[in-house]
Amino acid sequence: MRLPQPLERLITLFSKLPSVGPKTAERYLFYLLKQKPELIEEMSQALHELPEKLIVCKSCRGFWESDPCQICRDEQRDRSMLCIVADERDLFVIEDTNTYQGLYYVLGGTINTIEHVGPDDINIKGLVVRIKELKPKEVILGLNPTLEGETTALYLAKLIKPAGIKVTRLAKGLPSGANIEYADGLTLGHALKYRNEV
Repeated sequence: MRLPQPLERLITLFSKLPSVGPKTAERYLFYLLKQKPELIEEMSQALHELPEKLIVCKSCRGFWESDPCQICRDEQRDRSMLCIVADERDLFVIEDTNTYQGLYYVLGGTINTIEHVGPDDINIKGLVVRIKELKPKEVILGLNPTLEGETTALYLAKLIKPAGIKVTRLAKGLPSGANIEYADGLTLGHALKYRNEV
């Protein structure tokens, strides 16, 4: 049986979200239909205002409410350190640790040869400008340990190191509380390679 056109349209739109297929989108919509109209109106209003209320910080390229953002304009931040992340979510996750006090730069993706995403398709030109302006002593590559993240990290290291800037990566290895017997070979290999002195 075919659903009413407004539902079909919303299912198609919801299905464009990451990890949401047509069945999950359908579940979300039928859940929303059972809610009070005020909730749906509030969600609709928040989505409508999103492009107006969030802007891209010209310094770090993250989505914020102001330009420059609260991190870039904070004079207490360590300007000798720059952490490069693939997207805003990674920035917020690192920031939530309350252990990093440097600045950030959001690439807006990673190099992915399978999907034809090259260096010109992400914010690498802006990164070069940011590094020249900031002149950091250390650049931290806060990229995921995936094939795309590793490819991007290698590309960036070759680009940045000739400027005499220290380039580091986030540590890799066993997560806290993990059992060695359940670790995959790559994770265990990284844990051995990047071991720390006790």
